[in-house]
Formats: sequence, structure tokens, C-alpha cells
Amino acid sequence: MDTSHREKFVFKDFPSLIIAGLVSVIVNYGGTFILIFQAAKVAGLSPEMTSSWVWAVSLGTGLTGLWLSIRYRMPIITAWSTPGAAFLITALATVPYAEAVGAYVISGAAFLILGMTGMFERVIRLIPPGIAAGLLAGILFPFGINAFREIHIDPILVCLLFGCFIVLKRFTSRYAIIGILAVGIAYLLYSDKIAFGVLEWNMAMPVFTSPEFSLNGLLSVALPLFVVTLTGQYMPGMLVLRNDGYNMSANPILTVTGLGSMLFAFFGSSPFNIAAITAAIATGKDTHENPRKRFVAGITCGILYALVGIFGVTFVAIFMAFPSSFIATLAGLALLGTIAGSISNAMADVKTREVALITFLASAANINMFGIGGAFWGLVAGLAAYIIIHGKFGDKNAVVERA
Repeated sequence: MDTSHREKFVFKDFPSLIIAGLVSVIVNYGGTFILIFQAAKVAGLSPEMTSSWVWAVSLGTGLTGLWLSIRYRMPIITAWSTPGAAFLITALATVPYAEAVGAYVISGAAFLILGMTGMFERVIRLIPPGIAAGLLAGILFPFGINAFREIHIDPILVCLLFGCFIVLKRFTSRYAIIGILAVGIAYLLYSDKIAFGVLEWNMAMPVFTSPEFSLNGLLSVALPLFVVTLTGQYMPGMLVLRNDGYNMSANPILTVTGLGSMLFAFFGSSPFNIAAITAAIATGKDTHENPRKRFVAGITCGILYALVGIFGVTFVAIFMAFPSSFIATLAGLALLGTIAGSISNAMADVKTREVALITFLASAANINMFGIGGAFWGLVAGLAAYIIIHGKFGDKNAVVERA
């Protein structure tokens, strides 16, 4: 995508862009941040050190995403590694915290080296478009299902959000998510299912931790954390960008997030990376019909993440106060357009339709073996089928510009 042309903005451009960034942040904190608190509890961290982790990972993701979005004028959103955080719940039970911090530094350095050498970029460009779209559709598909699965938990809320969504879609696609966000919060406040009045506004204070480097930390934390983050976050995250037409190299993203992860690791942050699921909320055409203006959603995310970092657990408590049914339904409805586009792109080429379908099904099944999640195994299944059927690997036309 050519970003050299600077688009002119008018006031009506901003509401949907800003709300898309806000929804992305709400879904991220409300949906997966509990994993970091669980990992901190397993590690036996004090409230001060836990707050420092929140400060470091939030400010780190905010600043890196903000800089990347401004620099490349694309909605490049960074976040913590969800599979990485889930892995740490187990790993931190047996690895001393100082050694874990050392492992974070090593993992960040590995991503930095990967970005500077360009190795990851060369690999990802070999993936055929159909497989890439099938992988993305499979990763996002469970979120679409969860939007309706929550109906047995809170049928009134889910039906209200879905009803408002389809009515708003009838008149305005861009403001549908804004509408259901406002209606949902109003309903939650009216029904006393969420309360903001008991929150205390406190600023977080970073706590420096001197890292210790050990073979145990390298093999037990750094290496598996590197693998699950690379396959579970960077790979689908780059596919999200390219599915929406942003022909962005992975090299600067790996370099910036790797360097940022190294620096903020000293204050307790686990490595962060390009976002995947939540990024898809902000990169699609429902955010804005002009893809050259969607970088404002990335800037919004960066600013909000940084604010969460400054105020620590206070903002996190706000986002986590939303019921899980609200978060799941909001995320699923916000991702419907991206899911539909991914499935359409996966099925577009008759020659790769079957392998794209295999990739989609294997990814949607969320296979987990050897501690590695479904995104990796879905990709493996799709590429294996492609190589066997077509007798080759790679496609020089794999990266195409769609917007």
C-alpha cells in the first residue's frame, strides 16, 4: 500500500476510528489480561512488582504501537503475547523471577535479531494467499462463535447487542460498533452489572529487577516463549495486516517490539509483539472505508495503552470489570467483517481452495500439542497439504495488495 499520499481528515472520520481503537483495547484487557495477573500470582510477586509488570507491558505496547502507526501510517497495534502469558502461568511456578526477567531480555533480543536480519519476512512471504486467509479465518472463527455462545449466560445483553448491531448495519456500517458499545455500557450501568464508582485512581510506579541469566531460564522460559509468540502472535498478526491490504514488512515491527521488550523487561514486562485478534478489529473496512485513514485507530490504541500503563491497575480494573459475555459479544460482532473477508479470500482461488479449507479447519480447532497453539498447527497442516498436492512450497505472488 502506498502511504506517501497524505489523506485529508474531517471530523466525521474520527469517531469510528477512535472507537475501533477503544474496542480493541477493551477486548484485549477485558479478555486476556487476567492471564498476566494469574502468572504474577504463580510467581509470588508483590503488589508493587505486579503493578510494575502492568506499567511496563502497557506502556511498552503503547509506545511501540504508537510509533509504528505514526511512522508507517498503518494501524499497527502491538500487545502482549496471549499464548506467552498463558505459558508463563506454568513456567513461573518453577523458575525464579530474576531468571524469568533474564529470559524476557533474551527473548526480546532474539526478536530484535530476527527483525534486523529479515529472516522472518522471507519466510512469511512464501505463504500462499489462500493459506494465509484460511489461517486468519480459523484463528478468528471461534470469536465469532463466542459472540452467540454467551447467550445462555446473559440472553438479554447478547440479544440486545446483536439486535442493535443488525439494525445499525442496515443504516451505517461504520458506526455499528460505536452504537452497540454505547448501548451495552448503558445497559450494564442500568442493570447494576458494572460499577465504576469504587475505583481508586493511582499512578503505577516501575520497579527495576536485575536479571539473572541461566541455562534453566533459557530453556524453560526464553526458548518456548520465543516459539509460541512467533507462531501464535507474529505470524497471524502480520497476516491480519496483509489480509486488509497493508503490504508491511515484518522487519521493522520485529525490530521495534524486540527492542522495546528488551528495555521494559527490566521492569517485569514479558515480551510484547504485533497484535492479531484485537488488531483485526481496527484494520478492517468497518473501521473506515479508506484504509489510508485507519492508522488513527492504531494511534488511539497506543495512547490508551500508554494511559493504562501510567495509571497501572486502575484502568485494567475498569476494563476487567466488564462481564465476560459483553467482551465476547463485542469482540465477535466487531470481527464479523474480517471473518467474512478472510473466508471469502480463502475460497477465492479454486486451485488452493481445499488446502485453505484444511488450514481454516485445523486453525479453528485450536489444536494444542507440545505447548504450541492452533495457529502454528493450522499453518503446518495447510502447508503440508499444499506441498503434497502441488509439489512445491512458496508462491512468489503470495503477498498482494488488496486495498
